[in-house]
Amino acid sequence: MSVLMVIIAITLILLIFGVMMYNQLVKLRNLVEEAWSGISVQLKRRFDLIPNLIETVKGYATHEKATLENVINLRNAAMSAAPGDVAQQAQANAALSQGIKGIFALAENYPDLKANQNFIELQNALQTVEDNLQNSRRYYNACVRDLNTACESFPSVLIANAFGFEKRSFFELDNPEEAQNIKVSF
Repeated sequence: MSVLMVIIAITLILLIFGVMMYNQLVKLRNLVEEAWSGISVQLKRRFDLIPNLIETVKGYATHEKATLENVINLRNAAMSAAPGDVAQQAQANAALSQGIKGIFALAENYPDLKANQNFIELQNALQTVEDNLQNSRRYYNACVRDLNTACESFPSVLIANAFGFEKRSFFELDNPEEAQNIKVSF
C-alpha cells in the first residue's frame, strides 16, 4: 500500500510540475504577443506622422519630389508587411528609417523649412516615436529571449514540444547603421 501511495504522490508532483511549466510557457507566449502589439502601436504612430511630415516638406522642397515619393512608398511597403512576420516587418521598417533620415538630410538644404514650427514639432514627435519604438523592440526581444530559453531548456522543452510552443524570431536589424536614431538637428 505504501508503494502505491509513493507512486501516486510522485505522479501527482510530476503532474503539478507539468501544469506549472505549461502555465509559464503560456505566460511567456502572451508576453511576446503583448510586446509585439507594443511595436505595432509605435509603428502605427510612426506611419501616421509620415504623411504630415511629407506635406510640410513638400511646401518647401517642391523639386525634391523623388525623395518624398520614395518615403511614401517605403511607408506603404512597411504598412503592408505581414503583421506576424517579424523579419519582414524589421526589414521594411529599417528601409523606412533610412528614408526618413533622407528627409531630415534634405531639410538641411532649406533653412526656412528647418525653422518651420510644424516641421520642428513633427521632428520632435517622430524622435519620440523612434525612442518608444526602440524601447518596444528591446522589450519584445527580452520576451522572445525568455520564451525561447523556456522552449529549449530541460525539462520545459518536453512540455513545449508536447503542446506546440515554438521559438519566436527576434526583431533584429540587418544593418547596424539602421540602429542609429534619426538625427534631429536645428
